[in-house]
Amino acid sequence: QVQLVESGGGVVQAGGSLRLSCTASGRTFSSYCMGWFRQARGKEREFVASISWSGGDTYYADTVEGRCTISRDNAKKEMYLQMNSLKPEDTAVYYCIADPSMIVVTTGTNFDSWGQGTQVTVLS
Repeated sequence: QVQLVESGGGVVQAGGSLRLSCTASGRTFSSYCMGWFRQARGKEREFVASISWSGGDTYYADTVEGRCTISRDNAKKEMYLQMNSLKPEDTAVYYCIADPSMIVVTTGTNFDSWGQGTQVTVLS
């Protein structure tokens, strides 16, 4: 089992950047695929990006492709989301997810261990 804590959110102007972090605990972190989801007020939680256990495979939602980069440091048990050229529509609570299955971290299906998330607010 992996426990996750998100951090790095904040308030930025449109066009700005933020780097989110997800710190994990648990001995099997390096064997887990990981990802980011977000939920804007009044909307469903949606996929943002995912990364394989090795970091060799990454996937992005069309809405963030080219503006965000997901990465991980297995030695530090951390995952990151570098977000550039932020838009007001990126405003949401961002959550990280970890599972042995890439399908789970890309769809969120059957995952129920969501953390508190970190708030990202982009001002126009």
